[in-house]
Amino acid sequence: MRKLLPRSTRIALLALDNAFATPRQLTAMRAAAQKLDIELVVQRVTKADDLPGAFAEFQRAGAQALIVQLSPLASEQREKIAELAAQRRLPAMYEIRTFVDAGGFVAYGPDVLEMYRHAAMFVGKIFKGAKAGDLPVEQPTKLEFFINLKAAKALGLTIPQSLVLRADELIQ
Repeated sequence: MRKLLPRSTRIALLALDNAFATPRQLTAMRAAAQKLDIELVVQRVTKADDLPGAFAEFQRAGAQALIVQLSPLASEQREKIAELAAQRRLPAMYEIRTFVDAGGFVAYGPDVLEMYRHAAMFVGKIFKGAKAGDLPVEQPTKLEFFINLKAAKALGLTIPQSLVLRADELIQ
């Protein structure tokens, strides 16, 4: 987000509660924001009805951009989240492409198909007798970057050429 909006000093984080992942992700996000001298405005949401209030709080707090944490709730509500971000003129970054296809601004995150392939390999190893606890934990090795040019235009944003060239796909 810093490369897309270098002057942003206040970034919103839509944390869609997950008892295991959310606290760890919030800790990492806060540490990264502090290093970049960015104020993080966090709203934790547990149900779809909370989304409009979270976006109203982002606007009240003067957030200049938004990062949306991936979760089942976020995926289910991706059209609503993209719509609320557009209504508030809040450039939003997501972790997977489906949000950009739903009208969101940009997505940067692991290649989901590659992750499924790795998961299938692990399942195969387990079926062949390997113990799940003995298998190594792996981090994604392939990241994808998608830009929705229509959303960028609606937000009045110019995407730096260096990022346009790095995008895996530009969505019209």
